[in-house]
Amino acid sequence: MKKTAIIILALTTANVNAQQNTMSSTSQKITNPQTIKTASGLEYTIKEKGSGKKPVVGDKVVVHYTGRFTNDTVFDSSVLRGQPFTFKLGMGQVIKGWDEAFQLLQAGDKATLRLTPELGYGERGAGAIPPKSTLIFDVELLNVIEAPRPWTAAGKDTVKLPSGLKYIVIKEDKKAEKVGTGAKVTMHYSGFFKDGKPFDSSVERGQPFSAKLGKGMVIKALEEGLLHLHKGEKAKFFIPYDLAYGEAGHPPIIPPKSDLIFDIEVLDVVPDFAPAKFDITGKELKTTASGLKYYEVVKSNNPVKAGAGNTVQVHYSGYLADGSMFDSSVERGTPIEFKLGAAQVIQGWDEGISLMHVGDKFRLVIPYHLAYGEIGHPPVIPPKSELTFDVELMSVK
Repeated sequence: MKKTAIIILALTTANVNAQQNTMSSTSQKITNPQTIKTASGLEYTIKEKGSGKKPVVGDKVVVHYTGRFTNDTVFDSSVLRGQPFTFKLGMGQVIKGWDEAFQLLQAGDKATLRLTPELGYGERGAGAIPPKSTLIFDVELLNVIEAPRPWTAAGKDTVKLPSGLKYIVIKEDKKAEKVGTGAKVTMHYSGFFKDGKPFDSSVERGQPFSAKLGKGMVIKALEEGLLHLHKGEKAKFFIPYDLAYGEAGHPPIIPPKSDLIFDIEVLDVVPDFAPAKFDITGKELKTTASGLKYYEVVKSNNPVKAGAGNTVQVHYSGYLADGSMFDSSVERGTPIEFKLGAAQVIQGWDEGISLMHVGDKFRLVIPYHLAYGEIGHPPVIPPKSELTFDVELMSVK
């Protein structure tokens, strides 16, 4: 498990390293290109006009660019690297001038941008960019990867709950398995601000999200709202900020006091889901010099062994001394990934996982000095807690 926190995050940062496929789009040279200046001071000149899609905020755009100073000295170029650059438009992942400019282009366009320092790196500069630099970019918009769009719910009834949460069932299936407290729910979701701007989407990543309800693994409103759905149903949730990320928000993604909208499809429901504890009957308890104890529950024939510096994927369930489970990747349906021997996890994990081969299942019994020490990890891990983990080594990179 992670040393810094128990993994119960309710928001996944979108992956910006998206597919970088290019599209086929015809373009036509413009005989007398015109330079246009916007209210912000951005100047852009479209030199070849494409015929592809025009992006909007939230879309991913794939671009080639060459950046130069006003004396024509090149400071950066994706063209020279032979690798297009992908980013999500309007999300602050690039300089202001880029976020504005690519909303004015369409796939296949080739243009020259002139950015004032305010639209670039400002008074401080960055790396090879001196302070107060005016920048010139020759850009080509290769592809537009559409972000999920909010579902339409015209003609559907809105249900308002006493908490203030509102929802609309878009696709109904009352005969299917109903979501209940303690169930493991696998879902696809897309999150939007009130203006329709997306901020996160499992659909965009192509990876459904799983959570066990009642464990604080999703925000308060979804804990409540999902209990009204069945497997296979689709619903739109309107969530006031106090049932989401509160007055503080979730910087830098969710601003303070943000009302949110979620489009959710329930893919699967496993009632009263709980990971099964490993059976250690007849297994030998071994102890290392550090005090770590472990059982080899299942030994695989895989020759691949975990070692310091390897990136490993591990499924686990963690238990306190009284047998109560405090965290589980199995419940979430997603193994944890970390670099072994880099102090990214507690000391008992770094040592224990290094004893395993891919496919092995071990029970680790970790004394407090190899876990969270005398302080513990309040409120989940009490002080001086011996911890037990059932772990399975899934892969080694």
